[in-house]
Amino acid sequence: MGDTNSGSRFGIGFLLGAALGLALALLFAPKSGKETTELIKNKLSDIPETVKESTADRKKVYAETWKSRKGRPKVSPTYFE
Repeated sequence: MGDTNSGSRFGIGFLLGAALGLALALLFAPKSGKETTELIKNKLSDIPETVKESTADRKKVYAETWKSRKGRPKVSPTYFE
């Protein structure tokens, strides 16, 4: 609970688990091996573009947040009341 990275670690673990579950589901799907392999290749080729898009969105949000928070205290004045 004291670890500041626990939320991001959970998110990464969740995404990796979801990806592994998806891969296993595709491998055991009632399709031929050739069809399944082609489907996996198509899905894997989409991943870099998806990551690039989500990273760009996150960078934009962080930049906007940083600009709005610049010069302000880290906590609100009423935090300790």
